[in-house]
Amino acid sequence: MLEPDKALERAAALVDLARRAGADAADAAYSGNMSETIQVRLEKLEEVERSEGEHVTLRVFCGARSASIGSSDLGDAALAELAQRAIDMARAAPEDRYAGLAPAELLGSAPWADLDMSDPRAVSPEHLRDLAREAEDAARSVEGITNSDGAAASASRSVAALATSHGFGAVHSGTSHAISATVVAGEGADKQRDHAWRQVRHAADLPAPHSIGTLAGERAVARLRPAKLKSGQMTVVFDPRVGGTLLGHLVSALSGPSIARRVSFLLDRLGDTLFDPAIVIEEDPLRPRGLRSRPFDGEGLATRPRKLVENGKVTTWLMESASARQLGLAPTGHASRGGGAPGVTVGNLVLAAGSQSRGELIADIAHGVLVTELIGQGVNPVTGDYSRGASGFRIENGEIAGPVAEFTVAGNLIDMFARLRAADDLEVYRGIDTPTLRIDAMSVAGD
Repeated sequence: MLEPDKALERAAALVDLARRAGADAADAAYSGNMSETIQVRLEKLEEVERSEGEHVTLRVFCGARSASIGSSDLGDAALAELAQRAIDMARAAPEDRYAGLAPAELLGSAPWADLDMSDPRAVSPEHLRDLAREAEDAARSVEGITNSDGAAASASRSVAALATSHGFGAVHSGTSHAISATVVAGEGADKQRDHAWRQVRHAADLPAPHSIGTLAGERAVARLRPAKLKSGQMTVVFDPRVGGTLLGHLVSALSGPSIARRVSFLLDRLGDTLFDPAIVIEEDPLRPRGLRSRPFDGEGLATRPRKLVENGKVTTWLMESASARQLGLAPTGHASRGGGAPGVTVGNLVLAAGSQSRGELIADIAHGVLVTELIGQGVNPVTGDYSRGASGFRIENGEIAGPVAEFTVAGNLIDMFARLRAADDLEVYRGIDTPTLRIDAMSVAGD
């Protein structure tokens, strides 16, 4: 993997090759990653995985025609061939009047915010092994745990660089450290599995491994002997473990490409009050040490904090340049880069904490369910119809009761957003975070 300065040089060189081969405009995005993961199971070292990879994506424009192509071979000859192939592909592509680089006047520039993304300290394989063992030992020491699927500790480093033919060039890098544990509780047909994990930028921010392991064990034991839930309409409470999926559906619906293609259930709803006025949903891509932090987006626009929902109202679409042109708007700094044309992503998304504790939020629920796991992807992006398999715990007379499994929760996301209420137990560490969320009058299908 290239060092940051070298990564930017390689991306800029590829853009220059594309221009000399005949492109009217071009950009190149480099990504590199190095990682090491140590996994243990039942006190034995089970797997040591080391990986290193890098990839560059070139996008070229010939008039209104464009093409994208990528390679993991960064040699001079390979990149020269890549540039020529991209030109040939673009000249054969259909015209797209919305395609193009980001507007030059909107490009970001140095100095970039210091996001403190890189931990300078090296982590040895022996240290990773010790972290994983401590996590698994703690998980297996929880009464009721009968087996282990293993625990893992990892450390990684990444570099991302972007260069464009109209003058943008920048790079950012970061590190990541993670611990996870997965264990099994119970015997015979009555077995349950659960896990816990934590990922951070700096190793010093990781919780103690034994706390992660203990949480995994307690979660697995709590799921033993699940009952069936009777079908009906009831209040559904989403644990923070799964609450972020609701924000994921919101982000997909706010995506500029979805709006431009008219395949979003939020079509024509910009500025509408979709949530309770107390609900605020904010992203902060400039949060120091954030898992989704980045100083610039996949097209070179500077990122910035913003409220996606304020006073219950949707405030913006999330747009890269192509969808912004199609909608007659300006790009918002949400472009992401993968293997082709830019997509859309958000940075460090948070639904703000409410004023009630979790206990107060559920205190008046006579009969409901707390969801801790969701299964499947049963969401219609056009209509907002929502139906997902789930497991969790009964709520009876304002108290969390026994475990339940094999049921489905269903509704429509527009209605769900309107009825959503938040507790005050927000913890920010996942990249997309919510407190406990309550939604009344959802359909539950069980027995």
